[in-house]
Amino acid sequence: MKKTVIGVTPLFDTEKDSVWMLPGYMEALTACGALPVILPFDSGAGTLERTLGICDGFLFTGGQDVSPSLYGEEPIPACGEAYPPKDKLEAELFRLAYGADKPIFGICRGIQLINAVLGGSLWQDIPHHKMTPPYDRVWHRVNLNVGGPLRELLGVPALGVNSYHHQGIKTLAPSLLAMAEAPDGLVEAVYAPEKRFVWAVQWHPEFSWRTDGAEMKIIRRFVEMC
Repeated sequence: MKKTVIGVTPLFDTEKDSVWMLPGYMEALTACGALPVILPFDSGAGTLERTLGICDGFLFTGGQDVSPSLYGEEPIPACGEAYPPKDKLEAELFRLAYGADKPIFGICRGIQLINAVLGGSLWQDIPHHKMTPPYDRVWHRVNLNVGGPLRELLGVPALGVNSYHHQGIKTLAPSLLAMAEAPDGLVEAVYAPEKRFVWAVQWHPEFSWRTDGAEMKIIRRFVEMC
C-alpha cells in the first residue's frame, strides 16, 4: 500500500548551525501510517513545485518567532529570534500548497505563520502562555467553538492542552475562522473553510499524542485528508 507522504518543514539551531527535528512530529505521523519527510530550506527555482508534486500534505512546525515583517510590523524588544530562511521557505511553500488545495496542518509557529501569510497579525509577546517541562501535560483548557470542525471531530465542548509559546494571533486573517479559544480570548485553533483541509493549532500535539487520544485524533484526521 502506498504511504501518504507528508512534507515537514525543518527546524534550525542557529547556535549549532544545524538542521534538526523534534521526533514527536515524525513519530506521530508515522503512527498514523504516513511517511514524513523533512524538507530542505532550499526554495530555489523549481524546488518547491517539485516538492508540491511529491508530498500529499504539509506539516508546518514550531521554531523561531515569525518575523514581524511578514505582517507589516517592526519587532518589539520582547520579540524573539527570527530565522529568515525558515520564514522564506514556509511563506512560499504555504502559498503554493494553499493555492493547490493541498492539506496543511500548522503547529504553534505554524498557526502564526499561516495567519500572517494570509493577512493577519500577531501578538509579539504573551509570556503567560509559556509552560515549563514536561510538555505532555495540560497547562490550560481551550473552548471548542460550536459548528467548528474540531468540535465536530472530538465531540466535546472543551479540551485540555499544553502551551509553549510567547506569540499568538492578534488579528485573525480574513480567510480563516477560529475553532478554539483560550479562556483569555486568544485564538488557539483555526481552519480555512474554503479549503479541503487547512487546520492549525497553537498547542503542541507532538508532545502529547501518545497519552492524549484527542491529539491523536487531530493528527490522524490530517493524515486521512492527505
